[in-house]
Amino acid sequence: MNPPDALVVEGLVKRFGGLTALDGVSFAVPEGSITGLIGPNGAGKSTAFATIAGFHKADGGSVRLRGADITGASPWALHKAGLARTFQIPRLFGRLSVAENLMVAAPPQSGEKLPAPWFARGRIAREEAALRARAMAVLERLNLARHADAPATALSGGQKKLVELGRALMSGASLILLDEPAAGVNRTLLREIAATIARLNREDGITFLLIEHDLDLVAELCHPVHCMAEGKVIASGTMAEVRADPTVAEAYLGMAIEPV
Repeated sequence: MNPPDALVVEGLVKRFGGLTALDGVSFAVPEGSITGLIGPNGAGKSTAFATIAGFHKADGGSVRLRGADITGASPWALHKAGLARTFQIPRLFGRLSVAENLMVAAPPQSGEKLPAPWFARGRIAREEAALRARAMAVLERLNLARHADAPATALSGGQKKLVELGRALMSGASLILLDEPAAGVNRTLLREIAATIARLNREDGITFLLIEHDLDLVAELCHPVHCMAEGKVIASGTMAEVRADPTVAEAYLGMAIEPV
């Protein structure tokens, strides 16, 4: 029996002025999978991510999260529903420590309510301590605990990507959209990032949808794989099946897409 779908995108359309960036995009992300979204630059992958995650309003089509229609929902509402995303260029709070960058992503705390700082200081302190402990546990899993008190700006590009992943974990997300986790990352840290994604999927049951240009990484991690070009999904299947599709080779304009 095939697993149910965590995410279903049907006929998604997004226009910017006279430009159609998404032209009826449809694909599914099975529950518990690491699903890949590939395609040449300008294919519409990042626009699809932004539209699914509520940063753009769709001009047509629908998005369902575990059967619930989330089309047009705000990023905040999707965050509460268990969907989180990262960015190709990590967006961290540079003046905060690494641990604090994780702590701000947790669900609302008592101290965020206006009267609480005056009337619930004990409860706030206990919640803060528990939140710090939780952030440290996540950093341990990401091999970043030694950087907990360092400013986020002190990290390498790959480590910043891991911090963004950590924030998604702190939110309690069960579906995480990863935007080019390999971009600008050295090969050693890339192996660590790939192993972390696989471990979180295997041990925690987190479902991932990732955009990636490193096709070897996609082949290693992802099943299924969807390929986009010119705002449409042109092929879906295993990485081997997608690589062998002549429309994919044509979309990549002769780039090296060797069978595996």
